[in-house]
Amino acid sequence: MEESPVKNLSIPLERDIFFRKLIRELARTLEDVVGYHETMGYISLVGQKMGEWINELYTTGLGVKRLSQEQVGEVLVDLKKRIYGEFTLEAFSDQKMILSNRSCPFGKLVVGCPSMCMMTSNVFGYITAKNLGYAKVCLDKTIARGDRGCHITVFTKLTPECEEAKGREYFGDV
Repeated sequence: MEESPVKNLSIPLERDIFFRKLIRELARTLEDVVGYHETMGYISLVGQKMGEWINELYTTGLGVKRLSQEQVGEVLVDLKKRIYGEFTLEAFSDQKMILSNRSCPFGKLVVGCPSMCMMTSNVFGYITAKNLGYAKVCLDKTIARGDRGCHITVFTKLTPECEEAKGREYFGDV
């Protein structure tokens, strides 16, 4: 029996690209059906669940009940690197962390689908608030909105600067 030419096709289809495309199309379909703000709400719920799972991985791995503020910053950068983002911690204080990113884990598929950024907001917000008691995540710039990179401010304390900033608040039980 002759080998099928289908097996030898050089096409960009593998598990990673398939799932990134699937998630993007789910988000876009939700945006078309229920609207942008409702889609952000749905993705926020998924992001919270992902944040719970990821936080558990790190706290268990480090053998701690709660992450310190320094560990939270390290975890936010590390988790994104593990899923092929290029996040760096640009600034760090007891009041806020500023992160930048040059490459989204969803790749170019995120462009034009800013509701997907709620995944980052909720994962960052959940982990920070769970461990430090409070977070306000401001998506100042995002690749999804057409910016060259992402610029994200994560406030850890309610300060006048934080109160003026536009973002989503998250509350923990600390």
